[in-house]
Amino acid sequence: MEMKKEVFDTIRAQLVTLSAAGGFYSHKLRDIDFDDIRDQSDFEKLPFTWKGDLRDAYPLGLQAVPDEEIVRIHSSSGTTGTPVIIPYTQKDVEDWAIMFARCYQMAGLTNLDRVHITPGYGLWTAGIGFQAGAERLGAMAIPMGPGNTDKQLQMMRDLKSTVLCATSSYALLLAEEIERRGIRDQLCLRKGIIGSERWGEKMRRRIASELGVSLYDIYGLTEVYGPGIGISCDYECGMHYWDDYLYFEIIDPVSGKVLPDGEIGELVITTLCKEGAPLIRYRTHDLTRILSGTCPCGSAYPRIDTIIGRTDDMVKVKGVNIFPSQIDEFLHTVEGASSEYQVMIDHLNGKDIVTLFVEKDAAADSSELAERTAAGFKAKIGITVVVKPVALGELPRTEKKSRRIFDNRY
Repeated sequence: MEMKKEVFDTIRAQLVTLSAAGGFYSHKLRDIDFDDIRDQSDFEKLPFTWKGDLRDAYPLGLQAVPDEEIVRIHSSSGTTGTPVIIPYTQKDVEDWAIMFARCYQMAGLTNLDRVHITPGYGLWTAGIGFQAGAERLGAMAIPMGPGNTDKQLQMMRDLKSTVLCATSSYALLLAEEIERRGIRDQLCLRKGIIGSERWGEKMRRRIASELGVSLYDIYGLTEVYGPGIGISCDYECGMHYWDDYLYFEIIDPVSGKVLPDGEIGELVITTLCKEGAPLIRYRTHDLTRILSGTCPCGSAYPRIDTIIGRTDDMVKVKGVNIFPSQIDEFLHTVEGASSEYQVMIDHLNGKDIVTLFVEKDAAADSSELAERTAAGFKAKIGITVVVKPVALGELPRTEKKSRRIFDNRY
């Protein structure tokens, strides 16, 4: 994608400011002569930032403004190492709310909606982002947070919630419970805003059908404001993102080379307006592509495709690279198989053994489904698996992100 002149000018000015601000970027950019940064091709030679850099800057090495300008911090979970601390100025908080309100508007929400928010609150960016966006829009925010399904359903019914905000895993859990209790006709839900993890088409259809709602993918990450930097529209052909706040690139994950529009690669984000912790060429690990042309919805905001996976989600088995998205897409084609699955990879007697647990429809024959699924997996993905069908609801549900692949070889 060609960089607009005003975007280049903004980034170049930000580079000069960051280099003089002290902290993380003054060190990272110390060898850059900014007189040499004259156009997009020069910008694309700048070094990437990655999550390891942000962890090394713990706790507040990313801070680019004085303490008196910081009004809030958020953090990644830190489950895979040192947490990443992101400081926010008042403008950062307001800009994030503006972007989130745009997401709600893209999904057709108005100030008459009642927004039922189940993502977590605290240092994580999820719940508070959904709430701030709803308040900016003027809608009624119902800040439930995760857990306590009985209370969720009671409040959803009594307060006549019209919009559910959740991870796909928790949306499925709620949808199944609503179906089991037979209370869908007591609810007023009409839309679902789903984020934080990728989900297959079969799972999407189940949630939409059992809740009776239209669904929208919302995108974001803690390091870059949080959820709300992009969302799908009614036409479900990618996600619009806010290019007046963010600059997106797609790169080859191995070479780092910028790829043409339409080619799948790793999303790299540069913030244009962020004050507390600006990011230059941040590697997200998310795999997608930039979509060309005008969306049928008529919005002028550009689009990326739905996230198909992450570079760090990949596992290698018997010389074959496997992504969860491939399994999602494959199971979508298997009649009798549900959307929910788990993969266990073990190393026994010198060989890798892959077991695929998949939930099945009640009417499906387990032996026949196992045989058909194993043959299809071998043909489509390229490795032999042991398929073990289980009953609907037998695999665990979670209020957070679902873990699909368990690699027990190491």
